[in-house]
Amino acid sequence: MQTQTHQLPSVLTLEEAADYLRLSPEVLVEQATAGKIPGQPIDNTWRFLKSALDHWLGHRDGRTILLQQAGIFAHDDTLEELQRQIDRDRQQSTFEMDD
Repeated sequence: MQTQTHQLPSVLTLEEAADYLRLSPEVLVEQATAGKIPGQPIDNTWRFLKSALDHWLGHRDGRTILLQQAGIFAHDDTLEELQRQIDRDRQQSTFEMDD
C-alpha cells in the first residue's frame, strides 16, 4: 500500500479505497460483499464513494450496525414467523409479570 499525498477522487477504485482505509484489497472485497463497508460491484470491479466511506468511518455506532444487519433479513421467508414467535413470547412474559 502506498500513501496518497494528492486529493482522492469522489469515486474510488478497489485499490484506492483499500489504500485509503489501510486494508488489503482482499479484506475490503470481503467486507464490502458482506455489506459491512459501503461499495458497489460494477462489471466485476468494485467502486467506492469516498463520501460514503467517510460517513461509514465516522458513524460506526451500535444502532447503525444493527440496522445494517437487519437489512440482511429483508428477503428471509422465515422472518414473519420469527416475528410472530417473538410477539407471542413477549406477550407471555407480560402476562407472567402481571401474575
